[in-house]
Amino acid sequence: MRMRPFSPKSEAESSMTKAPWLTIIGIGEDGRAGLSPASLAALDRAEFVIGGARHLELAAPLSMQAQTWPSPFAEGYPMILARRGQPTCVLATGDPFHYGVGAELARLVPADEIVCHPQPSAFSLAAARMGWSLPDCDCVSLHGRALERIVPHLQPGARILALSWDGSTPEQLAELLKARGMGASTVTVLEAMGGPRERVRHAAASTFGITDIDPLNTIAVEVVAATDARIVTLASGLPDAWFENDGQLTKAEMRALTLAALAPKAGELLWDIGLGAGSVGIEWCLRHPRNRCIGIEERPERAERARRNAQELGATALDIRIGQAPDALADLPAPDAVFIGGGASEPGVFDAAWTALKPGGRLVVNAVTLETETLLGALYAKHGGSMRRLALSRLEAVGGMHGWRAAMPVTQWVVTKP
Repeated sequence: MRMRPFSPKSEAESSMTKAPWLTIIGIGEDGRAGLSPASLAALDRAEFVIGGARHLELAAPLSMQAQTWPSPFAEGYPMILARRGQPTCVLATGDPFHYGVGAELARLVPADEIVCHPQPSAFSLAAARMGWSLPDCDCVSLHGRALERIVPHLQPGARILALSWDGSTPEQLAELLKARGMGASTVTVLEAMGGPRERVRHAAASTFGITDIDPLNTIAVEVVAATDARIVTLASGLPDAWFENDGQLTKAEMRALTLAALAPKAGELLWDIGLGAGSVGIEWCLRHPRNRCIGIEERPERAERARRNAQELGATALDIRIGQAPDALADLPAPDAVFIGGGASEPGVFDAAWTALKPGGRLVVNAVTLETETLLGALYAKHGGSMRRLALSRLEAVGGMHGWRAAMPVTQWVVTKP
């Protein structure tokens, strides 16, 4: 359950509640001993406190009304909002605004009604234990998230700090590293940092044998990649062989040109209509961690294949919808860019995509048939943009010799919505 953003109050109500009433306190494994005087004062004057069972135990003794977070977690937000204007405290781990509850609470409560007392995040503590410069590390949360989201960060020489989901995450990550040709990487498991149960242990991914891991752990990885390691490079146009497909695949060279035409920016949403193997949508997501793509594919077997490709390459922000455009486009969030790789000639597809596209958004259509090319000519005459025909040949074996084999030419129309 998601709460709606905090609704505006009347001037009289605002004046009554303008003073901060909600305190968010980061607490570490050393409990009360690690809290600042300001944190302790806010905690002790609160009339209501909510936190995880571990947080409440660390903060004991508590004299006020205490509540553990319910399940589902979001059901705790109405409890907090019902106490607006009364001294209320939320306990969280470390820095509540670094993969914590702070950001969600700030969507519900005005910032000037919140006071936050953070402590070092797990990332900060882990970097200090490892002697690593935090700005030079990739920080990833695997807590409640797919393990594969770490894949794009697995670059040679990278230093990665990852929040675990539970005690099984380190071994799963070690197996992933081995499978991708990075078994020589060092995996460090840092457990219950900052408290009496703290423990730091190291192992090579290839021989990982650390057991009895505390569920509260953070993983540090120093990536060592073999020459044949499966690395998701930073350039567009990943090898075609990396995408499981049935022939419905935008080939590497054409994909790179298509991504360039789509011109992704950080945090943008793409509609990939006619998803196929998912290669364009996947590479869109890989361009930036905040990029998202909704892929539309009418054939369930292709949709499942694209889903496997996205998981393998770490593009966890690809949202696949099974259906046929234009009907499948109804009620989707407005895109920043649209790619039509299939079905452009179907009635209503272009009109639905063009109507939904945000002003300033880019639309790219690739056509291989004469009929679709004719349609693009008419759309170009009406909406402008640019058109180009792209021809590609690849060197292939011809008996004991070699020759150029031409792929079908692609007509590409690129247009920006006014």
